[in-house]
Amino acid sequence: MTRILLIGGDLPLLEGLAQSLASSGFTPAVAASLTEGRELAAQDPPLVAVVSRALAAEATAETLGIPLAPGGALMLYRAVGSPLVTFSPSVQRAVLADLALPLERNRLLALVHHVDERAKVTGRGAAGGGSNQDIIEA
Repeated sequence: MTRILLIGGDLPLLEGLAQSLASSGFTPAVAASLTEGRELAAQDPPLVAVVSRALAAEATAETLGIPLAPGGALMLYRAVGSPLVTFSPSVQRAVLADLALPLERNRLLALVHHVDERAKVTGRGAAGGGSNQDIIEA
């Protein structure tokens, strides 16, 4: 099963997303902080990491460099109506999507399915680990 990591402080929202992802056949994990998320990802790299924009804005490049499975992607989310924060171009390039949740729940599911399918088609769905750290620091 494909592992998806959800990182943020809005635990009720993330638990709801985790249930949606689990019902779609994915294995979600929820972390309340980037440190906790990095520890979970180091044990079993997720294909997709969905991180709160607020946490990402406060993070250093090293902290945001979550280990991902080969072919994996980083996505950011924010609550509807929350202020937008500008990120450096390197962080913007490392992010596949910036979602307003829970409104864009279906878009999140579609993107996760797309990344999963892309990883399988390109042969990157095999076990192992990668990192988006080099992209963020570029």
